[in-house]
Amino acid sequence: MSTKPTKKLDVFENPASKRDYLIEIQIPEFTCLCPKTGQPDFAEMTLAYIPAEKCIELKALKLYIWSFRDQGAFHEAITNSILDDIVEACSPRFARLSARFNVRGGTYPTITVEHRQTSWEPSDSSYIPNI
Repeated sequence: MSTKPTKKLDVFENPASKRDYLIEIQIPEFTCLCPKTGQPDFAEMTLAYIPAEKCIELKALKLYIWSFRDQGAFHEAITNSILDDIVEACSPRFARLSARFNVRGGTYPTITVEHRQTSWEPSDSSYIPNI
């Protein structure tokens, strides 16, 4: 596997695809660039998803996240784009990505985006925050 930034998200077979279970991944060192100023933006992201047939490989996720370091994008656009790529890679039953950006202009923006398969109903919603 590569050790360079990449837009490719590798996946593996879900070992318990018949069961709903929550995977939460903390991503504390996300960086991108402000498209207006070129200054770096920093965020802590939390990905929570219920896999279907595939799970995201963690090193691939790290390298994927790293690939945004020199990319200019608004917070809203980049958070939605990342979730879109995750959904395309592993088709989870449910996914939520929350990006808590560091202060910019005296504000601390948090962007939260969500995906849910249309036919999926949680077997137990108690482990899914805010469902």
